[in-house]
Amino acid sequence: MKLDGIHHITAITADAQRNVDFYAGVMGLRLVKKTVNQDNPTVYHLFYADEKGDPGSDLTFFEYPGIAQGRHGAGMIHRVVWRVGSADALEFWAERLGKHGTESSRADDRDALQFADPEGLEHELLVSDAGDDPLIADHPEVPAELALQGFDAAVAYAHDPDTSRELLEKLEFEPRDERLWEARGEKRGGLYAYHEPPAEPGLQGAGSVHHIAWASQIDEHEAWRERAIEGGAQPTPVIDRFYFRSIYFREPSGVLFEIATLGPGFTVDEPLGQLGEKLSLPPDFEHLREEVEPRLRPIRNPRTAAVESGS
Repeated sequence: MKLDGIHHITAITADAQRNVDFYAGVMGLRLVKKTVNQDNPTVYHLFYADEKGDPGSDLTFFEYPGIAQGRHGAGMIHRVVWRVGSADALEFWAERLGKHGTESSRADDRDALQFADPEGLEHELLVSDAGDDPLIADHPEVPAELALQGFDAAVAYAHDPDTSRELLEKLEFEPRDERLWEARGEKRGGLYAYHEPPAEPGLQGAGSVHHIAWASQIDEHEAWRERAIEGGAQPTPVIDRFYFRSIYFREPSGVLFEIATLGPGFTVDEPLGQLGEKLSLPPDFEHLREEVEPRLRPIRNPRTAAVESGS
């Protein structure tokens, strides 16, 4: 029984339109689900991924309009690492980001490009030899061979990563060194790394990561909950999120973990070709549509506009 790498990573934004402009416009991801935060259905929950909405490529955001800027600190993920296929891809992204007003820099110790989104969330594009199937979104301005290929890693700040060892081992993560772990299943893998934290404490807000989810087969989900308990965590009961099932708990370094199932998936209520085009509400929330939808500011999807214009 193994976790199939990263399922999704969820962060916070203060401005849904600016967020969509960056991730669906500049970064070339597909907006695959436009829904609400099921714990606070008055705010958006936006999902970006590859063309099919596959786990392993799924970056999501809660929108809290006007929320203050966050600050990365101990117990928080501060960087999302994506795979790309070549050094040519790094050159392409450095140029594309620059044209859209985002500065980037090459890493000193590996073949990677680093930058931050408009709200300060750090990203790294890494030329990867992981061998997993690339998870690519179609975008008229991003050639497929240069596109993002899904997650490689998430990087957290922690004062004492060794406190997390027992739980990570119970969850079948494999150590790669003292500060690097890998969760690898039959189809995919993902890395989880620790950095020394800054002196200032973290503050959740715009540009900060809320939680990371790891991918579980549906029939193994309850067993992973038991493993988490055995590792000293205090997981929630299984929560049906309609698109997947989830359990949540904090790992000892402070990061909020989720274990989410590989399915049913985003096509359970929208056809593949129309993912993300309308506000989707799970059945338990559909009765709130007339109350919720008027409160949410309409979003213009720049990818859709680019396709329609033929650019």
